[in-house]
Amino acid sequence: MSLLEVKNISKIYGSLKALDNVSLKVEKGDWLAIMGPSGSGKSTMMNIIGAMDKPTLGQVILDGKDISKESSKSLTQIRRDKIGLIFQQFHLVNYLTALENVMVAQYYHSIPDEKEAMEALERVGLADRAKHLPAQLSGGEQQRVCIARALINYPEIILADEPTGNLDEANENMVIDIFRQLHKDGSTLIVVTHDPEVAEVAQKTIVLEHGKVAREVINNEK
Repeated sequence: MSLLEVKNISKIYGSLKALDNVSLKVEKGDWLAIMGPSGSGKSTMMNIIGAMDKPTLGQVILDGKDISKESSKSLTQIRRDKIGLIFQQFHLVNYLTALENVMVAQYYHSIPDEKEAMEALERVGLADRAKHLPAQLSGGEQQRVCIARALINYPEIILADEPTGNLDEANENMVIDIFRQLHKDGSTLIVVTHDPEVAEVAQKTIVLEHGKVAREVINNEK
């Protein structure tokens, strides 16, 4: 059984089909990239996979459960328990330290654990910046705090939306290296990106155009 299966989903707004009969499967341990131009349906797909929205038609099977008809309250719990979200805009609390920002995610899931939060920061190379506020961190460091926050509750899927979109080349490479290590460790990754260099590091790339899957590419990283 696939960890995630999207079956013939469509998302319709009036006369606009943001997604049109899209299907895909993600197995445990996969690394999938979703690409496409602006308006292709990437963000809509992320919102549905990430349990932030529901399709108009079709099914989303996550870990054996159809979540496409769940209530908003139930989706919040699914998102909290099974999905680690990484955003292009970092969404850090500006008056909390890096460590506290990671612990916030624990608070909504279970019980904050400073030792576990510090271990998550160590995984992304930021143990020495744990007591710094977001304003004292570079863009790349802030994104790595976001990755640590996404990891802290051991999600089934790590879902990243343009995770390198606000980063320079050096920090982009650092984030990609973290993703490589996470994948090596067995994490399941779905990365939504417009950047071909980010997409080609994944095992497979799905390209969306006009709300449909235009093609699938199996990547062979050099």
